[in-house]
Amino acid sequence: MASFLYRLGRLAFRRRRLVALIWVALLALAGFGAASAPAATSSSFSVPGTEAQKAFDLLEERFPGGSADGATARVVFKAPSGEKMTDPGPKAEVTGAVAALKSGSGQVASVTDPYTAQAVSKDGSTAYVSVTYKVGSMELTDDTLHALKETGERARSTGLTVETGGDALQAAPETGAGEIIGVVIAGVVLAVTFGSLIAAGLPLLTALVGVGIGISTITALAAVFDLGTTTSTLAMMIGLAVGIDYALFIVSRYRAELTGGREKEEAAGRAAGTAGSAVVFAGLTVVIALVGLAVADIPLLTKMGFAAAGTVVIAVLIALTLIPALLGFAGDRVLGRKARHGKAVSDKTNVGARWARLVLRHPVAVLLVGVVGLGAIAVPAASLEVGLPDDGSQPVSTTQRKAYDLLSDGFGPGFNGPLLVVVDGDRAEADRAVELMRNLDGAAAVTAPTFNKAGDTATITVIPKDRPSSLATEDLVHEIRDKSSDNVYVTGATALNTDFSQKMSDALLPYLALVVGLAFLLLMVVFRSVLVPLKAALGFLLSVVAALGAVVAVFQWGWLGSLFGVEQTGPIMSMMPIFMIGVVFGLAMDYEVFLVTRMREAFVHGQRPEEAIVTGFRHSARVVIAAAVIMIAVFAGFIGSSEQMIKMIGFGLAIAVFFDAFIVRMAIVPAVLALLGRRAWWLPRWLDRTLPNVDVEGEQLNKELSQSPGGSDEDRELIPV
Repeated sequence: MASFLYRLGRLAFRRRRLVALIWVALLALAGFGAASAPAATSSSFSVPGTEAQKAFDLLEERFPGGSADGATARVVFKAPSGEKMTDPGPKAEVTGAVAALKSGSGQVASVTDPYTAQAVSKDGSTAYVSVTYKVGSMELTDDTLHALKETGERARSTGLTVETGGDALQAAPETGAGEIIGVVIAGVVLAVTFGSLIAAGLPLLTALVGVGIGISTITALAAVFDLGTTTSTLAMMIGLAVGIDYALFIVSRYRAELTGGREKEEAAGRAAGTAGSAVVFAGLTVVIALVGLAVADIPLLTKMGFAAAGTVVIAVLIALTLIPALLGFAGDRVLGRKARHGKAVSDKTNVGARWARLVLRHPVAVLLVGVVGLGAIAVPAASLEVGLPDDGSQPVSTTQRKAYDLLSDGFGPGFNGPLLVVVDGDRAEADRAVELMRNLDGAAAVTAPTFNKAGDTATITVIPKDRPSSLATEDLVHEIRDKSSDNVYVTGATALNTDFSQKMSDALLPYLALVVGLAFLLLMVVFRSVLVPLKAALGFLLSVVAALGAVVAVFQWGWLGSLFGVEQTGPIMSMMPIFMIGVVFGLAMDYEVFLVTRMREAFVHGQRPEEAIVTGFRHSARVVIAAAVIMIAVFAGFIGSSEQMIKMIGFGLAIAVFFDAFIVRMAIVPAVLALLGRRAWWLPRWLDRTLPNVDVEGEQLNKELSQSPGGSDEDRELIPV
């Protein structure tokens, strides 16, 4: 592989104008596709194979023409103190609001009158109007949303308390200036690391080109593949981080080759052949982790994984082709001023080398401090509660949360999470189901069955006594299913949440086995070792569990919540653990590959295991730390998002990268390798003969170059990183 990438790097360097033109053309083509594509709708959410999804599919089949996919809104009215919603004044205002909503937009499918739909609380203080739309929330026009808001404002001016909830108010997540600040921080880190604005600008430029192509492609295909706004946001997050990092490693290696006396084209080729090989395998681990999310069999999660994996592939291709091309334009200006004038000082006793020697002197102490520290942070993960967000998880200042609280106070805590029971049978079957559910302790109310036109399917609404996210409501879902016949199905948002959480839990171990297993084999090929990949996997598990502990402490317990803009604590999103495992595993393996590959290279060329560790840190620690800081800055930039899911993932990934890069890779890894000694690089002979030799260290490339007519004694020596 190193030989192929060496030739590719030299070709891109020589044909730099053509390569740059191709990437600019791809960016323009993707941008044109995004601009001309139809507007994306809100991504549909389904959980195949679950009872809640079967019920939903049955409703689609037996109740044709329904608005199951349409947005919904609830306008909640509360009378002033001492008055009731049934009094003439408030009743007239609500009746007028119903009429205004019906005529306010052509996108309205139905509006219920609370006085005929029994939507007034028993004490008469609260009433609500349900609005169903013909289209999804992302397709609602500004006029429709304005009519909804204006209705509430008009009624509010008469003294009524009016709040609005429902997914009709759902908007595309706003990330504000956070991600821009993250990119700025990345630029500063690059400038400090390289001492050259040109060298700092190249990774930023190429990462933005890659993200631009990736996001534009997702936008262009959003309507075709039912991709939601969250998909592109997460692809941007991952694409920016790995795009900057991969380019950083290529540029860093190119600078090292130049200072070692190589010609520019040769330096570009060697950078692509050595650091480029590490980029390919690091990218493969990320892609495996993201594509492996399909194991959960959740379409939304699968699409997110594939979209993010696509941006990673683009980042790898750009690092291998566009970076060498741009290095051809930059020449030796990628070096700092001192290096360009031959004043560079020796780097043999840098901070990385000194830190490695410190760890080698106290490996047991460093290992214990690292493991115990991360173990302590991981303790909150034992209290992890998962669920899907609803209006109850919104900040208390929002109208959605206020509407949620008004309904809970007026109609009971379970009113915000009704269960929809679908009976595939006749009236007798439906009546038996109603009687059974009315005798359950967890049910506060059970409505009479509503049949379709054919009379063979009925729907029944069950109001739980407890709030939607409680264990009591979850138990009620299971109790109905256990005691009912096979043709009775429980669905609705609350039941779907329960099924989704269960499916994610069931998929966790198979996903871990698949991703860690494939990556273990990949790393065994790269490092020609059994214990190094095993150590890498165990270190990852430690860092990801610690990160989950931090997420629970902040988002579920509320510790330091105000510092991160967490206004409302609640369960952790069901997909968070498996998504974090997928993304963090791929990113953690990046640092493992870049750091340990250099140690392996030194060991192969005759250095003792302890010397190889110091050599790896001397040449790679500074760049790995810079890459980690950049990735943390990019992820942390998304903590400012208005979308709870994006905020949580941004925080989780940022803290996970911090734990993995600075504690696991910089402390635990050298400590373990020091304790293992030569055993760290042990590989059974039969396995060594079986595994393909991909030459990540560039050893075969060195031999080929040394045997070429232009080879020299310098070519026969170890290539400096």
